[in-house]
Amino acid sequence: MINQSENAPIISVGIPFYNAEKYLAFAIQSVLCQSYTNWELILVDDGSTDNSLKIAKEFACEDQRIRVFCDGENKKLPYRLNQLIKESKGKFIARMDADDIMHPSRLEMQLKYLLENNAFDLVSTGLVSIDDQNIVCGFRCVNSLTTEISKPFKFHIVHPTVMARKEWYLRNLYSLDYPRAEDFELWCRTYDQKDLKIAILPDLLLFYREFGNISIDNILKTCLDQHKITNYYKINNKIYNFIYFNFKYFFIYTVGFLGLGQNLSKRRNRNLSDHDAKAMQELLNLVVNRK
Repeated sequence: MINQSENAPIISVGIPFYNAEKYLAFAIQSVLCQSYTNWELILVDDGSTDNSLKIAKEFACEDQRIRVFCDGENKKLPYRLNQLIKESKGKFIARMDADDIMHPSRLEMQLKYLLENNAFDLVSTGLVSIDDQNIVCGFRCVNSLTTEISKPFKFHIVHPTVMARKEWYLRNLYSLDYPRAEDFELWCRTYDQKDLKIAILPDLLLFYREFGNISIDNILKTCLDQHKITNYYKINNKIYNFIYFNFKYFFIYTVGFLGLGQNLSKRRNRNLSDHDAKAMQELLNLVVNRK
């Protein structure tokens, strides 16, 4: 049984947000619904111009475990992630995005694994893909517990599912040079330095918003940043990287031009059985309808 009686929160949940008024309340509600309750929630605004900040402050007024930070500037995601790390009071830091929703058991299960497995600094999980109407669409996960990276620089890590020891994050802050692929750069750098001791659980512990929420422009920017990172860490040779990058960029651009952008997510997902899809949808509905 995990001890939840400590005065200082053992888990710091960090959510950076920018113009996320449509989904932010769902993300916060999913933290409030966690089976493990010894947490703090850090909400960092990145210069939103909608009602996101107002929503965050309303929740903070109702629960003293929630802290809100705002400086009125737009400094991009990597800067805000580093800010979250430095402001955190917990021994562990859990990531999520402002449009995603946690499974109610996420914090408990990830914390349990890290407490029982000191050899690992991070733990990631599988996900359930959802659309912009909170409808379950599919899932992605490893087939079994994965504790080794089978191929160099090939990572099956979904960034917003990660929980890590704070000490690991403090020695491995995010680079500000790749705002659309800060996670990929972090995995590459720590893998290169032999400091990526991660376990990936097959459990589906995050509802990950994809369908109806895809920006082709952002995907192209991510593709460009990933190409720069691949060259920097000398993953494959530059000729191969050049050919692969141009093919991928052209493919994504064409898909977007044809109005088929939502199909990019479908290619990565597997279908849930009718029984599992119904169970996940009922669980998701309980979280989003929480009062």
